[in-house]
Amino acid sequence: MDLEPTELKPIITRMKRAHGHLGSVIRMMEEGADCESVLTQLAAVNKALSRAGYAIVATGLQQCLTDEDSDVDLAKLEKLFLALA
Repeated sequence: MDLEPTELKPIITRMKRAHGHLGSVIRMMEEGADCESVLTQLAAVNKALSRAGYAIVATGLQQCLTDEDSDVDLAKLEKLFLALA
C-alpha cells in the first residue's frame, strides 16, 4: 500500500509534533519533574502516535475501497490495525 504524499502530510506533521513533545518529556525527566507530570505528558505523546497510526490505516482503507485495482491484503491491513490497539 503506497499512500499519496498529500495524504501523508498531516500525519507526518502530527508525528513531528509528537517527536518534539517526546523530547520535552525526556527533558522533564532529566530535570527531575514529578512523576505525575511526566506520565501525563507521556500519555499525550502515546495518544498522538496512536492517532497517527490509526490515520495511516484509515487512509489505506479508504484507498483500498476506492481503488478497484488495489491488491492490498486486507487481512494484513487488519493485522496492522489490531497491532495498534
